[in-house]
Amino acid sequence: MTCASPPTRSALRRAHSSCCHVRRPSRRRPPNLSISELPMVLNSCRDRHCPRCQSLARAQWLEDRRAELLDTQYFHVVFTLPQAIAAIAYQNKALVYGLLFRATAETLRTIAADPKHLGSPAVQHGEEADLGGQNLLHHPHLHCVVPGGGFSPDGTRWIACKPGFFLPVRVLSRLFRRLFLEHLQKAFDAGKLQFFSDLQRLEERNAFRRYLAPLRKADWVVFAKPPFAGPEQVLDYVGRYTHRVAISNNRLVDIEEGAVRFRWKDYRHGDRQKVMTVSADEFIRRFLLHVLPEGFHRIRYYGFLGNRYREQKLAHCRDLLGMPVPEPSESQPSKDYRDRYEELTGCSLRQCPACRQGQMIIIEIFDGVRGPPPYRDTS
Repeated sequence: MTCASPPTRSALRRAHSSCCHVRRPSRRRPPNLSISELPMVLNSCRDRHCPRCQSLARAQWLEDRRAELLDTQYFHVVFTLPQAIAAIAYQNKALVYGLLFRATAETLRTIAADPKHLGSPAVQHGEEADLGGQNLLHHPHLHCVVPGGGFSPDGTRWIACKPGFFLPVRVLSRLFRRLFLEHLQKAFDAGKLQFFSDLQRLEERNAFRRYLAPLRKADWVVFAKPPFAGPEQVLDYVGRYTHRVAISNNRLVDIEEGAVRFRWKDYRHGDRQKVMTVSADEFIRRFLLHVLPEGFHRIRYYGFLGNRYREQKLAHCRDLLGMPVPEPSESQPSKDYRDRYEELTGCSLRQCPACRQGQMIIIEIFDGVRGPPPYRDTS
């Protein structure tokens, strides 16, 4: 098993067990199909790790972020941890992922404030943690959506970066490497890191330093480029992972004889679509690699998108860029979640997915488990 918390594993089991299904047929069901033969539709478990849930939350998040876009170029920046650090992160998820956010924010803020590069100490960026690749292996990295500029230190003008160029990735990579390793060393000195199994030897100080020594000279991967279709494109891309982890159901091919087959994109060979087959146990292990620590915030905002003064600073940026003042949204009574989903996505939850004409009705609900089943630690 992995470091996934027992409550998360229990929630996922309950969400996909028979007691959490509901029959929801169309009014125009085939006459030769009895009620007992109607397909089962899963209830929402509302767990952020579920591949079926959170679509409404994702749509609302995208709508809110689009409303904050500025009239300037944007960049998609990705910071990736080396595999040797990923091994430590696997055993210290909350701590190391937190250091990843911290080092990334400090790197962008420091280089952007340097007059040799941009000279703006107020660069905004949103960061979202992604823990793996399409093959479901552990691959911690951070996606950042960053505008190509910020306001000057005195706040009187907008400083834009060069067209198509944000900040030098080599400079970003080296500072990110230094800051992250400094924070990791401080965490070790404070006794905050835990090591198990093959990494248990790293509890000894000299062994830990020897482990990090090659990483201080290696090139750490930092990727930065403007999205071809504008900031909406990168928001849509990042939005695939903000409210979902690991894998979506449409990538699953089949489950037969204890093996799971799923589609994945091989980025090393021209983004070719391939099908991978793994045992059911291995598939579950890989899925649980992506489970976040309880209470961990995987989306964070910095710069003038920081939550404390977001509205005031966004208004100041729009003023410097000569953008019109957005019209205040009229307060409306709360809508039914199905109406909000259709408004945001254009898809109706009431429409029959088979005939696309009839309306869905609930005719039978199976009572779910009232609470989480008792957890027994068998380790």
